[in-house]
Amino acid sequence: METFLDFIRDYGVLSYSLLFAYCALKSGALPLFAGYAAQAGALDVSWVAASVFAGGYLGDEARFFAIRHYGAVAIESRPRFSNAFKKAKKLFDRYGVAYIFLYRYPKGLRTVGALPIGLTNISWRRFTALNAASAALWTSILVGSGYLFGESIGYVVNDNWGVFSVALLGIFLLLSFIVWRRLAKIE
Repeated sequence: METFLDFIRDYGVLSYSLLFAYCALKSGALPLFAGYAAQAGALDVSWVAASVFAGGYLGDEARFFAIRHYGAVAIESRPRFSNAFKKAKKLFDRYGVAYIFLYRYPKGLRTVGALPIGLTNISWRRFTALNAASAALWTSILVGSGYLFGESIGYVVNDNWGVFSVALLGIFLLLSFIVWRRLAKIE
């Protein structure tokens, strides 16, 4: 773990840029680990939070504008995204504005999450305000959790790596199965 933190310290500015790009494209555990790296002193927590927020916010703004400009044809012509887009649209139809706060979290949904919103009659002003609030909440949860629990997680991981990795794999598989079942029911 210390080697990883040394690498981050050596490439600090690049780390923030990569974190921004990652968060613009997808959701995942990287903001959580960046929060841990900030707690360990390898990164500055304010720059981590700013990079995560800006990436998450601007990435969704770009997707919203892209679908407003190019329409659903751009997505439906790409089979890889078509099914995920249809599921995202059903979720937005079902949950409405709350969907803007929810799509950041399930794996695989973040990439296409803002796209169906661009096809609705929601104004850009309303979307951008909700998107900013959602990105701020997402940033606070992930970076904050990594920062607050980083020291505890570091001790657990270093002392019990084998048990920790098996437990983490089990939790991930269970959560993936639950999300997969819920998404399958929506179809």
